Amino acid sequence: MKKFVVLILLSLLLVACQSDDESLRVGMDLRFYPFTGMDAEGNPSGVEVDISKALGDYLGRNVEIVNTEFPMLIPALQSGEIDIVIGSMSVTEEREKTVDFSKPYMYDKIVALVNKDFAENNEVSDEMSVDSFFSLLNARFIGITGSIAVSIPQSYGYEVQAVTSDAVAEREIATGGADVLVGAYTLYGMHDTNKETTLMYKNAIELSDIAMAVKEGNRDLLDQVNDFIDTMEDSGLTDQLKSDWNEEIGKKLFDASMTLDYYLNK
Repeated sequence: MKKFVVLILLSLLLVACQSDDESLRVGMDLRFYPFTGMDAEGNPSGVEVDISKALGDYLGRNVEIVNTEFPMLIPALQSGEIDIVIGSMSVTEEREKTVDFSKPYMYDKIVALVNKDFAENNEVSDEMSVDSFFSLLNARFIGITGSIAVSIPQSYGYEVQAVTSDAVAEREIATGGADVLVGAYTLYGMHDTNKETTLMYKNAIELSDIAMAVKEGNRDLLDQVNDFIDTMEDSGLTDQLKSDWNEEIGKKLFDASMTLDYYLNK
């Protein structure tokens, strides 16, 4: 009888281990709702959480969301703690040296927060081309050292005032201490807080591919992920994501007319 019980326990343990092995461990930073965040009960919730679950269904694997701070996602992938990163990670040359990226499934657009007086004096609007925008010789740019807020204007030949935080940069734009802050969707929130003194330049200054990352050399998983991304539109997943998340995206961008299409389309 004891031998029988032991055999049963060993069988259950083997099944549990097999189940764990079959789980797809998805790394993401759960601080960025409505893309990778948490609901009121603390459960993972967001656009990319739903994409991860759909990928798991496609692969026939359980999905385990592994909450990992963004700077640690690639190290976690390299060490084997996670199998894949699905968390608004843009494709860069530096990152491509250490991981393999899938096809893009979303796109990040770089825009700008502009002091309103400066914008009116220089006729800045979304109708202005990017080249014309970066031809405003008297523009005073500001940003955190090492960020795109500095590197992009510098690539056009501008000197950039370096500060220590986005909050400082936001205050300088709002009060007229600087004219332009380049960045991503977080700028929409800054504009909403300072509607009387700022405006948004929404033309895509740069477009970044957002892709899933797997450990370098994991070709089997990468091929499966690329096949999944190819099915997102025809399977109805894209429409379902828009239905579920358009309202939250509008809130995130402080503009009800802005939808998930902003990120899904170039």
